[in-house]
Amino acid sequence: MATMTAAQQRAQAKVEYDAFLAVCPSRKLLDRLSDKWVTLILAALGSDSAHQPGTDCAGEPRSMRYSELLRLLAGVSQKMLTQTLRSLERDGLITRTVTPTVPVTVTYELTDLGLSLHEMMRGLKTWAEMHMDDVLANRETYDTRVA
Repeated sequence: MATMTAAQQRAQAKVEYDAFLAVCPSRKLLDRLSDKWVTLILAALGSDSAHQPGTDCAGEPRSMRYSELLRLLAGVSQKMLTQTLRSLERDGLITRTVTPTVPVTVTYELTDLGLSLHEMMRGLKTWAEMHMDDVLANRETYDTRVA
């Protein structure tokens, strides 16, 4: 049996990624990406305009300050926003830039990898907003029938 280098082993493992398998590392990534705050952060960083209720997160990606994200994402705690931003930075989906001003300015921006995911996340957010009435009606029908 031939031995494989570490690079060859990684290449073979990459070919064998299958999220249906319990041991596949892509499961942890899917778990992270399915978090609502991840979806909303990626959608927000992909929008070049200030968010107005009822409007889509359209436009070109832009950097945002921590405080902008905190204001935009109603209901997110500072702790959860910080943890989510750190995990996205660790995964290479966003970059964090610190500018030495008084006070220090910290901005976040999508990386190329984050940009490749942004359209899907924005689409998921848009789909949820567009179909919420249908989902609510289905829930009511189901709850009436089951109760």
